[in-house]
Amino acid sequence: MKLRSFFEAGVYGLAANGGREPKGFEWHPPVSGDVRSPCTGLNNLANHGFLPRSGKNIDIETLRVAVKAAFNYDPNTFDNAFQQAVDFNLTTTGNPNTFNLDDLALHDAIEFDGSLSRNDIYFGDNLHFDPAIWGRTSRRLRLNDYGPDKKELYVTVEAAAKAAAARVADAKKVNPTFNASESQQMGSPGTTALYLVTMWDEDAGAAPKAWVRSFFGVVEIEWAVG
Repeated sequence: MKLRSFFEAGVYGLAANGGREPKGFEWHPPVSGDVRSPCTGLNNLANHGFLPRSGKNIDIETLRVAVKAAFNYDPNTFDNAFQQAVDFNLTTTGNPNTFNLDDLALHDAIEFDGSLSRNDIYFGDNLHFDPAIWGRTSRRLRLNDYGPDKKELYVTVEAAAKAAAARVADAKKVNPTFNASESQQMGSPGTTALYLVTMWDEDAGAAPKAWVRSFFGVVEIEWAVG
């Protein structure tokens, strides 16, 4: 595998990889008083200590260092999200140059309807991981199905796109206030691209199912029920 990232080191506790988490960046669930966002990627950074584990008072330089160190992305990858938080005056920190992760939950600013792992704000909670929503996405991606064909160990671009489209279709059916805004139209495919690129295996031309499952399910499930 050519991917050299946070995941290849086994930092999300993927026992199958036999890897160890980097010292100082072990996974810990949030504790009382910590906050998290609707974005699984950012939450992963906080759960591993690349961002403040509290999820609070994050400035642009901290975000850039975390993105580069953890995901091996260009450090400016999340600059636009940070700028949106500033432009929409989302921050509750008292400092316009910092934000808390849960500040990003303001609907239709950065957060959007049709999330792969969150319910829509219409139903009361667009912030926390929703096992039922993610369960349907997981089944569509066939994350727990493995067959004799090695390709069945991976999530392809086609499978990911179909799962994302199906989730949006579900939301439109049950949410009478579904908002197909610019935020939603950019955010939905963006979320899919984020997890695929982060965990991409160049040799396979797809993302390992085990990593996708851990990225969404294992990392956040304790926050959802804890």
